Amino acid sequence: MAAEGCLARGGEIRSNKIIMHYVYNLKCANGTIYTGCTNDIEDRLKRHNSGRVLSTKDRLPVSLICYTVFENKYTAYNFEKYLKSGSGRAFLTKHLI
Repeated sequence: MAAEGCLARGGEIRSNKIIMHYVYNLKCANGTIYTGCTNDIEDRLKRHNSGRVLSTKDRLPVSLICYTVFENKYTAYNFEKYLKSGSGRAFLTKHLI
């Protein structure tokens, strides 16, 4: 029953496990903020800090500032897109940095 409710709201289920999606913000060594989206935040952070992510490999080390969790991957991607916009950057600057 709970799984059906998650699907109705757009959540993904793989092998009876709900897949959550994370929109995260990293502070890079040069002071810039990187925003990304993933369904495995621990692995993604390891990949960032090991230099395997092209966008941040020249700005290491990176540290996690915050993340937001979504059941629906499309909602997560839309939020990531918003945070990368002008008003989203202003929101990050005002509330997180």
